[in-house]
Amino acid sequence: MTRRTFDDSRRWTRLGTELFLKAAEAAQDGPSALPGWSRGHVIAHVAANADALGNLVHWAATGEPTPMYSSPEERAAGIESGARLPAAELTAWLRRSADALAASMDALDEPRWRALVVTAQGRTVPASELPWMRAREVCVHAVDLAADVSFADLPADLLAALCDDVAAKRAAAPGPAVTLRAPTARAAWKLPGHGETALVTGELTDIAGYLTGRTADLHTADGAPAPPLGAWL
Repeated sequence: MTRRTFDDSRRWTRLGTELFLKAAEAAQDGPSALPGWSRGHVIAHVAANADALGNLVHWAATGEPTPMYSSPEERAAGIESGARLPAAELTAWLRRSADALAASMDALDEPRWRALVVTAQGRTVPASELPWMRAREVCVHAVDLAADVSFADLPADLLAALCDDVAAKRAAAPGPAVTLRAPTARAAWKLPGHGETALVTGELTDIAGYLTGRTADLHTADGAPAPPLGAWL
């Protein structure tokens, strides 16, 4: 288990935001790596996510309950309409929302970071969890843009923390039993579940891709493809 600190999450948020912005500005047309979504959908989703997390920062700062989204339908409609924006408008929204979120986070003092807020999934978390939620979003979706960014472009410490996070979530809703080992990173994860436990060994980048439901060429010890996993988020 990798110990993820608040400062780590703030650092990864800044790094991932820069990476996503660069990739988004380089390639907005065409399909993304996510089934059914164009690159415009991914960019609109990340822009809307910054606005939504900004609502939670406002909640923490003021004590006024401000949900991320008014409804799942509103969230989906916003992504669809955003994906159809002209490239310049979509880029402007992406930058504006990212800058506003960064500024609002910078303005929070230490007591406000301890304030409790409720995520779109209904989890009650301290506001200090928000930078990690944003770091996950920008870093993984930078890969999803399919614009020359891969998990290999992300820091190893972030990938290890991501694997910890996803493995813990998957353990709460077990699928196939899998043990994952990344020898070069000296790390391992166990997914409890049904059936005989499959042993899968690979590079940290491939394991991160596998755990998050992205493409990864991983196989079990007997040469079979790694068991398919359900959706992550």
